[in-house]
Amino acid sequence: MDQITLSMTQYLKNHPRMKYIFFGGKGGVGKTVMAGTAALWAAKQGKRTLLASTNPVHSLSSLLEQDVFGKAAVVCDEQNCFAFEIDTKDTIEKSKEEIRRKMNWFLKFADITTKADDFVESATMNPAFEESAMFENMVDLMFKDEYDFYVFDTAPTANARRLLGMSKVYSLWVDKMLKSRSEAKSLRELLSYTKKKEADPLMDDLLSFKDRMGKAAELLKDEALTAFFFVTLPESLPIAVITRFINWFHEFGIPVGGVIVNGLIQKEQAGADTTEFVRNRIQMQEEHMKEIWEIFGDRVRAILPLLETEIKGAKMLNRTIDYLFVPER
Repeated sequence: MDQITLSMTQYLKNHPRMKYIFFGGKGGVGKTVMAGTAALWAAKQGKRTLLASTNPVHSLSSLLEQDVFGKAAVVCDEQNCFAFEIDTKDTIEKSKEEIRRKMNWFLKFADITTKADDFVESATMNPAFEESAMFENMVDLMFKDEYDFYVFDTAPTANARRLLGMSKVYSLWVDKMLKSRSEAKSLRELLSYTKKKEADPLMDDLLSFKDRMGKAAELLKDEALTAFFFVTLPESLPIAVITRFINWFHEFGIPVGGVIVNGLIQKEQAGADTTEFVRNRIQMQEEHMKEIWEIFGDRVRAILPLLETEIKGAKMLNRTIDYLFVPER
C-alpha cells in the first residue's frame, strides 16, 4: 500500500462530480465484488446509489444474497443503496417491435411486398443484438437520472469494450444511414410528379437516435463524471488483458480511473509451517506485483488481500470497504 500515490478514496475526492463508475477486467477477477463494495461505500456517503449489472451473465443477486433481477431493490440494509440486474429480454422484444415498425414503413415507402418479419428475424439473430439492448438499458438508466451515483458491473473486458464503444460505432453507422437516407429521399422527390415533400419518420428516427448517442458519448467521455476501473489479480493473464484494453479505452476517449489489484496473499501471515504451495503462490504474486508497479505505477488505486472466506452478503461487503476505500492518512 505504501507505493499507492492516489488511492481510490483520494481519487473520488479529487473528482467531486463523479457520477458513473464502471468496473471491468478479465472474467473471475472480482469485478462484481468491487462494484458491490463501491456502491455500498457511496451509499454510506449519503449518495442515493444504483448498482447495475450490464453483464448478460448476472451475479449481483448471488453476491448480495438477494434477488435483484429485473427490478431495483434496496440492498445490504442500506437505504441509499439500490441494485438492479438488467433484464434484456423485454428490451430485445421492444427492439424487435421497433424494427418491425420501421421496416414496415420502409417497405411500404419503397413499394416492396416482402414481409418485415423476415428482416426482423435476421437482424436480431446476431449475438451483438443482446449487447446493443444492454447498451440501450444502460443509457436509459443514465438519462433517467434518478440516482446521485451509478456503479456498473460490466461483462468481461472484451464485452465491456464493445458495450462502451457502441456510442462511437452507432454514431458512425447513423451518419452513413443519414447520408443514404437523404440521397434516397432527394431522388424520390426529384422523380415525384407532385413535388410534394413527404414526411419521413425514418429520417426523424435516425436524427433522434444520433442525438441520443451523442449525449451518451458526452457522458461516457466526461472525465469529471465518468471513470472505468480495471480489476486484476496478481497473475500474468489478467494483467496482460487489462494492459491491452486500457490502451484501447484511452483511444476511445473513455476515462480510465485506475487499476484495482485483488486477491493478494498476505505474506506476513505465512509462518514456518506454511505449505510449499502457498509459499510458491506468494513468490509468484510478488513477481507479478513488481510487473504491476512497472506497468501501472501511480494508476494503482487499491490492493485487496485474499480473504479467508468468499465475499458474499452485506457483512463481507462492509468488510471489503476498508480495503477498497482506505481511509485518508
